[in-house]
Amino acid sequence: MVGLREAPRGAGSCQERPFLGRAKDVTMPAKLPVNFFSTRSPVIDLFRGQLDYADHLRQDSEIVLYFFYAPWCGQSIAAREEIEHVASRLSGQVLFVAVNCWWNQGKCRKQKHFFYFPVIHLYHRSFGPIEYKGPMSAVYIEKFVRRVMTPLLYISSRSKLLDFLSNYEPGVLGYFEFNASPQPPGYLTFFTSALHSLKKDYLGTIRFGVITDKRVAEEISLVHSGSVYLHRHVNTSLIYPNDVMNYTAENICKWALENREMLIRWLRPHGGKSLLLNNELKKGPALLIFIPYNPLAEIHPLLDEITKVALEYHNCNKSQAAEPDLQHLGDTDSPAFDSSVPDAHMKLSETFSITKYPCCNTVVLPQWHSISRTHNVCELCINQTLGVKPNKVHVPHCNFLDIEAALDSFYLQEHTFFQVISNTIECSNFLSFYSPFSYYTACCRTVNRHFLSFISSEKTIFQTPKVAFSSHGKKDNTQHSIPHIEDRNCFIPDLHISGTNITGLSCRTNKTLNLYLLDSNLFWIYAERLGASRSTHLKEFAAIVDLKEEVHYVLDQNQSLVRSTLENFIKNFSILYSPLKRHLVDDPSVHFHEQRVITEVTTNTFHDTVFLSEKNVLLLYYAQWCGFCASLNHIFIELARLLPPDNFTVARIDITRNDLPWEFMTDRLPTILFFPHQRKEQSVKFPEDFSVNLPNLLKFILHYSSLSSSEPCTKECLHEETVLQQGHISHLEREIQKLRSEIGALHQAHDQLEAQLSEARREEHRLQQQKHTLEKQHKTLQLHSEQLQATYDQKNQELLEMAEKLQELADASENLLKENTLLRILVASREGKLQSKDEIKESLQSEQTLSEDNDVSVSTATATVEEKRIDNIDTIETDHSSGNRTE
Repeated sequence: MVGLREAPRGAGSCQERPFLGRAKDVTMPAKLPVNFFSTRSPVIDLFRGQLDYADHLRQDSEIVLYFFYAPWCGQSIAAREEIEHVASRLSGQVLFVAVNCWWNQGKCRKQKHFFYFPVIHLYHRSFGPIEYKGPMSAVYIEKFVRRVMTPLLYISSRSKLLDFLSNYEPGVLGYFEFNASPQPPGYLTFFTSALHSLKKDYLGTIRFGVITDKRVAEEISLVHSGSVYLHRHVNTSLIYPNDVMNYTAENICKWALENREMLIRWLRPHGGKSLLLNNELKKGPALLIFIPYNPLAEIHPLLDEITKVALEYHNCNKSQAAEPDLQHLGDTDSPAFDSSVPDAHMKLSETFSITKYPCCNTVVLPQWHSISRTHNVCELCINQTLGVKPNKVHVPHCNFLDIEAALDSFYLQEHTFFQVISNTIECSNFLSFYSPFSYYTACCRTVNRHFLSFISSEKTIFQTPKVAFSSHGKKDNTQHSIPHIEDRNCFIPDLHISGTNITGLSCRTNKTLNLYLLDSNLFWIYAERLGASRSTHLKEFAAIVDLKEEVHYVLDQNQSLVRSTLENFIKNFSILYSPLKRHLVDDPSVHFHEQRVITEVTTNTFHDTVFLSEKNVLLLYYAQWCGFCASLNHIFIELARLLPPDNFTVARIDITRNDLPWEFMTDRLPTILFFPHQRKEQSVKFPEDFSVNLPNLLKFILHYSSLSSSEPCTKECLHEETVLQQGHISHLEREIQKLRSEIGALHQAHDQLEAQLSEARREEHRLQQQKHTLEKQHKTLQLHSEQLQATYDQKNQELLEMAEKLQELADASENLLKENTLLRILVASREGKLQSKDEIKESLQSEQTLSEDNDVSVSTATATVEEKRIDNIDTIETDHSSGNRTE
């Protein structure tokens, strides 16, 4: 098997493509990196990962931003434009350097080991790196860079000090005298501590400021130079303990982070897998406020309103003396008092004149009470003068414990308020069940049409003269529920809910809220999941999420997100009987089709489809990820076709995308519920130990749909039931007849299939025989092929040998041709010599003839010598030619 090896990754690809080879692994070499930023960009792009050159550039700059990227990373590509935008605004003050940390031959890849991209590091001179982990948005990046550029705010006047202290974020102030020296002792340490805070808290929630004026420093009790002050709105502000902790940058930063006061926090999820929201929601109920936020803006009016609400909500030290808001009840002009009951009026006036500063609370009687009451709204006040009190109590106090005890005692003795026959108002003093020293006063009244018409002639709240309650806790033909605490001004004309009513509420209730802010420009998708509208143009939204109770409440989006609505939202959640209703998330992506056999149910259509329908409803709970749920689809489709559509509805609901009331939720999938007609409250669950098939479902439906109700049935009811049963029986008989005909057709089809299968088996047997024959022929051909291959190899070997011999013959023939040429040359030379010899002989003979007598002896000797000389020459030439031929 060929193994795959990861090659170096080039620009624009997450993984190189390997070539498959037969002998070894072959990989495509990584492409050379290219410029990630434009050449005209103010960002210096070191696309070859030159980290040493980046460090060299940092030595000459005061503020440097490093942008480490991978060219294949989608987040890096998306953040590129944001970085360029910030660089275009701050390039004159900050050096922007981008480094390719993925190129395998670059030093950045070898020295840095990042687990994600992109990574932003900032350096302030030699201090750093300060990693930025916020949103990859230009405004947020620029805000963080500016915080690094100026980690300290210089407070030069009292007005600037007040602006600094009024901010909702924690503030740390240092006082330093610059008169003695250009750099007072401890100033550099304090400056470094501000940078340390940005390094540990990338959100920059702690602001650092420095005071140089002694008179301004005395406003916050800073006298000595080098003192550090931590401002807190609710709790006592602190001064850094120099005698306990060493005066170092790390200690100052640690001290500020540990003792800071977080009234309201920003949440910035990064969009990936994270436990940020889960960890925060586990701390308790959370108020999530989504607002559009621009970090670079100088003023934030909506944020200021939310900050005031948070300050009042957590300001527990000012919640003791609540002003009496019930003084208008004693006015004779108020229509709440009927002239026909002067005793009640006198008794009420005496009750509220007992103390100047009573502690009161408005109580709306719960609708689910089993007793039909006369009055529906009560004012419960702590009576500080009646009964025995502790000696140390001189000033009336209003705290959570007193109110809680008063409410408990009130609900336990509530039946005493129905003994007096009155339709306007009645008051009663009673002893607390939980404290022998506490007495309470409760004045109850009924809201009628005459009183409400005085409040507003244009706005009608109730359609009936009196808010009546049935024994089952349901409203009798009323369209609106009873007003709660946010509608308190509807009962009393001059009583308005002021901001002080929420003061210290976090300390007076066991349902304390944690306040969080989210930028709706970045995280609106979370608001949509909580129930925000997707079509709204104004992205403002508030919701309370209680993870422990598994509920969340949504502020009405028709109301503007202002201070008053936010306070009412918090108070409605905090009171004992909260009027807020659990928000049910609906799946907006469901499209309804009239031709569907199975009805798709959502949160909004659940009540109409199940409870308001005059049919028997079979409901299947499913989820997209549930494989067994999908396997039941064909069963429910067949069931829906069998049941008469006029009397039965087969429906299903995706429980992971649609919330239902708690009594209709389930903890396992699939779950099947049956809601019988006219007895929807007697819903029945399909037994878990039964297999989900068509016969069992039919038995289950017919069994529970035929049960009679608990009430005695009349003759008409029995007749209707009989007619209904007869209709069911006739419908089922028709369906059974259809099934029988379908079964007969299936039997015929089965016989045809059997005949076709037998023919196919015969054909298969014939093909098997042909296969065996072909296999034998194949083996024979294979043997013949092997023999031919052997013959071929043998002939090929013989041909090779013959070729070698022919080559040898060719070489020998060439040598012979050379020798033949030499012999011809030798023969030609020999003939020439013989011819010359004959000519010499002829000349000698002629000379001999001329001088026969004189030179007979001499010529004879000369001829002899000459012949010997010629013979010697011929002998030498013959030897020479023989030697050449031998070579």
